[in-house]
Parts: sequence; C-alpha cells; structure tokens
Amino acid sequence: MNTLDFTPFYRSFIGFDHLANLMDAAARNEKQPAYPPYNIEVTGEDQYRITMAIAGFDENELSIETEHNTLLVRGQKADKTEGRRFLHQGIAERNFERKFQLSDYIKVTGAQMSHGLLHIELVREVPEALKPRKIAINQQSAVKAEPQLLNQPLAQVSNA
Repeated sequence: MNTLDFTPFYRSFIGFDHLANLMDAAARNEKQPAYPPYNIEVTGEDQYRITMAIAGFDENELSIETEHNTLLVRGQKADKTEGRRFLHQGIAERNFERKFQLSDYIKVTGAQMSHGLLHIELVREVPEALKPRKIAINQQSAVKAEPQLLNQPLAQVSNA
C-alpha cells in the first residue's frame, strides 16, 4: 500500500495539523482486523447508525465507550468451549476491539441489540452559537437621528 506524506500540508496549512494527524491515524488503523463486519449509514440529516454483526455475544459481553472523539466498541467473549467438541466452528466468537473516529459534535444517543446485530445511534449536535444564522436587513438606518433635527437646515443642526 502507498503511504501518504502530509509534510507539505504541515508547512502550508496553519491550524490544520489535527486533520492531517487524523488522516495519518486512519491510514495506520487500516490494518485493523475485519472482524466484526459493520455498516455505517446515514439515517437522517445529522443522524447516523453503526450496525455491527456480533452473533453469539450477549449484552453483558459488550462495552461501548466514547472518549476524545473516539468511539470504542469491545467484545469480550466468556470462554464457554469447555466440554464442547466442534467438527467445524465457523461462527467467530472471538474477542474484538473496533475504534471509530468521530467528528466534532457527534454524540452517541443509544445502542440496542437485535437478531445478532448491534445498532449504535449517533447524532451531530452543533451548538447554537456555531450554527449559521440569518441576519435581517432593516429599512431604517443603523444610526437613529433625533426627530427634531431631521427637518432643520444643516447650519442650524451644526450649531445645536
């Protein structure tokens, strides 16, 4: 695989080093194992869902944590193979750890399991102060003149 060199970006873009670091970390994390398989879908404006196929795991064997814009999903399978003999074991019941890098203002709103799938709901909650706002244009000027000065000649206004 080709590696990307972000050095020109570090020299040219001030304050964007965080973005380059995220891209560099994502390139390194590409070597993560493919287990468990997952989907990321857009469910609405500023709403997302991560669906992970985790057949064989109970809710008490899973852990979901967020810290510093990172979502970490872990599965720690209890060893229940004692006394069992498999002719073929195709269901992967192994431990896993999957990390997702979250954008600013992305919050996890809930998680649920159904039919061997773990659904994690996310939403982007941008603070009101950072949302775009429309500025109304008024017909009146920004500087209010006193009504008695409006109808006087300029010479009288300057003496007042």
